[in-house]
Amino acid sequence: MGKKEKTYKVTYKTYHNPRLKEIMFHTKKMRPLYVQVIFDRIPIIFKSYYYDLFSKSKYAIRISGRVHTPDIKEIIKKEETLIEFIVDKNLQNFSLDLFKKEYAFYCRDLLDIMEESFLDYLFNFLHDEGLPYLADTINKGAQDCKMYDLLRDFKKALNPTLYKKLIENSYHYAPPYLPLYAFAQKPQSTPFTMLSMMEWEQPETKENFVAFFKNHSPEYDLEIALNNIRQWVNQ
Repeated sequence: MGKKEKTYKVTYKTYHNPRLKEIMFHTKKMRPLYVQVIFDRIPIIFKSYYYDLFSKSKYAIRISGRVHTPDIKEIIKKEETLIEFIVDKNLQNFSLDLFKKEYAFYCRDLLDIMEESFLDYLFNFLHDEGLPYLADTINKGAQDCKMYDLLRDFKKALNPTLYKKLIENSYHYAPPYLPLYAFAQKPQSTPFTMLSMMEWEQPETKENFVAFFKNHSPEYDLEIALNNIRQWVNQ
């Protein structure tokens, strides 16, 4: 008889780390969310990316005196979806080192990583248009809101000519944050709108974005936008 082939099992869990004290998650106190992955009886433990991401103050939306925040159950669901995606993708050659590498890539939110660069664009645009105090004020308070929400207020507050120039220039001097955010929005997704690398790397997502971009931004160059996105993905 030949040697019996050894099988390996991957298990995981998400949990609120009992070794850490409770801290504020927007309006609620809770222990930070952690992830444990076990392969061949060897565990790795790390803090949830999505817990850190949605802990940011910009994800607390105040409407009519009420604060709307991400639901921790949704965050756990996103973690579990990502973990299962990576495990299923690498069943034939799974290792904990490979898992850590792929988790670090696929977890990232394209919208979040583009926001700082978009803020730089907005800051420079307002300075160039002779609005330095507005630029400085927004720069200091930007961590409390998403750039996309800020631009919706700008549409109401700025004169139409200036707002149009701001949007048009963004397609040339800023990352493609605005069309990606508009594409990623789903009914009742606020304040949870995001576009993970895992989602973006699906061929269907890219195909849908191309169709969306052609429909909503036909005056802009699609290939330039896609190339710009690729540069951000490969950072």
